[in-house]
Amino acid sequence: MPETKPIPLARELATFAASLRVDDVPAAAYERAKLHVLDALGTALAAADTDFADAAAAALVAMSDGGSSAVIGRHERLGLRDAMLMNGVLVHGLDFDDTHGASVVHVSASAVPLMLGLGTRCKASGRAALMAYLLALEIDARLGAVARGTLQKRGWHPTGVIGAFGCAAAAGRLLGADTDGIAHALGITLSMASGNLEFLDDGAWTKRLHPGWAAVAGYTAASFGQAGYVGPSRPFEGRFGLYRMLLDTDAADLSTVTAGLGQQWAVDDNGFKPYPACHFLHAFIDCALELRAQPGFDPAAIASIEALIHPDEVAIVCEPAAIKRAPRNAYDAQFSLPYTVATALCRGQFGLDELDAAALTAPEAIALAAKVRHAPDPASRYPTSYSGALEVALHDGRRYSARQPVNRGAASNPLGAADVREKFLRNAVRRVAPAQAEAIAEAVMTLDTAADLSALHAALVLP
Repeated sequence: MPETKPIPLARELATFAASLRVDDVPAAAYERAKLHVLDALGTALAAADTDFADAAAAALVAMSDGGSSAVIGRHERLGLRDAMLMNGVLVHGLDFDDTHGASVVHVSASAVPLMLGLGTRCKASGRAALMAYLLALEIDARLGAVARGTLQKRGWHPTGVIGAFGCAAAAGRLLGADTDGIAHALGITLSMASGNLEFLDDGAWTKRLHPGWAAVAGYTAASFGQAGYVGPSRPFEGRFGLYRMLLDTDAADLSTVTAGLGQQWAVDDNGFKPYPACHFLHAFIDCALELRAQPGFDPAAIASIEALIHPDEVAIVCEPAAIKRAPRNAYDAQFSLPYTVATALCRGQFGLDELDAAALTAPEAIALAAKVRHAPDPASRYPTSYSGALEVALHDGRRYSARQPVNRGAASNPLGAADVREKFLRNAVRRVAPAQAEAIAEAVMTLDTAADLSALHAALVLP
């Protein structure tokens, strides 16, 4: 008998995506999804008047022949794909958006722009749009978790690379593509997904483009796939497939991608960010704030700080040391362990105000950042969670220590719904009036009963 070939992973995922129905998704997953959409829109609004947002909008308007798709918190209207790209820049631009821990993918930064833009174009119901969002998240989380944090070690940004595949499946579902169309879309995406970490060396803005580009790539691939354009059948496990190409390994266990598919929902493991910084830093900020709150603790009396960190995270937030200790710009600061720890210790908080020009040049924080060193943490739980610990020595010989095994905001150390709403409002009113912020929140939190996305679309733009 001829040998039976295994079903390609892309076809298994496509079968799931094409057959999924709104009633197959648990009510709890929809409730959680609404919170993540709300959080993403808040971070986008907070970024809407930044220099990088102005530059991105200017570039897209200059290339545009017109369009009607909303740009979050701005006056421009763009074509659908350009709006996806722009909204991805906004959601991810401040590095304040959610992260799925095991995959290290900022899932909402691509999935929300796709859901908003294509869901509006397709006149999808609110629940169908949320289902597409959850589908993108599910596939991102499962494909990203296979890499177990090693994409970053090779200079790839999982949010850009992996996010495109989730968006391809979600776009195919919204477009009504069948299994063949979505399978082709996933194959086509292999030639479109991209995103690298070279920005870390000079604080460049390119990382902000990755999630929106993932949404554009996924939508483009889905449109081609639905039209019958043929994509590779084995984009993940093939001879030049995703994992061999990016990880240079034949050892990726792809069976985990489909294990429990449709029964276990990755949205439950998607973490919110309480701080606008790389998620690798959150446990250390937690520790710094814990130490700062201790009676009699004085940052001016610190002689040295040792941060215990997983070795795989060092290249992202500890190197090159000179730049990390004296960030040149906000983006440098958001990926700097010395700066975030020192600033949290000095100011007793770490929010968007801690990334402005005055904070970046504060002498006391810069002096304290120079005292931060790092060492391997044998107790780290990375990549299962983002752990961290601080050992602080004072000039008088006293020592303080703090450990955060699971960063606040992770699924096992969660922010509550009220915390997420408070974060949204705090971010949103940086750009819009409180009444408009409340209207956006209402539109998001009633999406699962909305006939379409028109109310949300209208609420998001400037009057």
